[in-house]
Amino acid sequence: MFYKTIVSWFDNQAAVAADENPEKIQFLRVLPFIVLHLACFAVFWVEFSPIAIAIATLLYLLRMFAITGFYHRYFAHKAFKTSRPVQFIFAFLAASAAQRGPLWWASHHRHHHAHSDHPEDPHSPKQHGFFWSHLSWFLANKNFKSKNERIKDWLHYPELKLLDRFDAVAPIVLALALFCLGAWLENSAPHLQTNGMQLLVWGFVISTVFLYHMTFTVNSLAHVWGKRRFLTNDDSRNNPLIALFTLGEGWHNNHHHFPSSARQGFYWWEIDLTYYGLKILSALGLVWDLRKVPVDVLSQKRTGK
Repeated sequence: MFYKTIVSWFDNQAAVAADENPEKIQFLRVLPFIVLHLACFAVFWVEFSPIAIAIATLLYLLRMFAITGFYHRYFAHKAFKTSRPVQFIFAFLAASAAQRGPLWWASHHRHHHAHSDHPEDPHSPKQHGFFWSHLSWFLANKNFKSKNERIKDWLHYPELKLLDRFDAVAPIVLALALFCLGAWLENSAPHLQTNGMQLLVWGFVISTVFLYHMTFTVNSLAHVWGKRRFLTNDDSRNNPLIALFTLGEGWHNNHHHFPSSARQGFYWWEIDLTYYGLKILSALGLVWDLRKVPVDVLSQKRTGK
């Protein structure tokens, strides 16, 4: 069991079966997740520099866009179309955020929409409490593997299946690249006052952990905090603060009202940075057929709250 758990850090097929203590969180299996959080304290050792903070911010925005635009709106909801190479590039970029692979992400999100805020919803704060919905649900044995029955449309892409199986590769590659970049800058541009460890801590550790918890707020806080424009079958809410940090995902009641839209901020004053990014990619010909919100959908089942 010890060997199998260690291997599962790198190969998801080695994971414990879901029926073996389904609610249990295996400490050894989630140890890398815990260590990543503890590594944030290394900022007191490596200190900071403008270049380190700039890279951390850039990687936060790029990877958040890859998650919200591609893991969510593309892989989970097919809100637009793109080519196979672009599909893989953004899947790899999103995987570098260490939030598992595209197939796992899409399958669990589709399951969430099928049972939103009902007993079978894996991360409903209404059903399971805030801490479980924010953090614990994806660490439990029963949610470790992809729900392949919900993503049959993606299973004929071998490159996506490979990325999903070995989803640790992308964050490891990013972490190593940042360390090497910092080491190179330390020697070639000492005036930037950075080094390998500093870029590793800020560009990967801090950026990734902040990205974790901003993404997790959509599962937890966006179902308890905010306003409900539409009468959906769950407790989803619109929250402009969450939308700001998640590049538009905080317009969550809008999203649950019409999930297949490429735009979640339905009105011009609802800032949706992911949608603006998709519009830029569309202008460049990299994505196309962005699904819009039908006019009649905007007037359906208003709550007035």
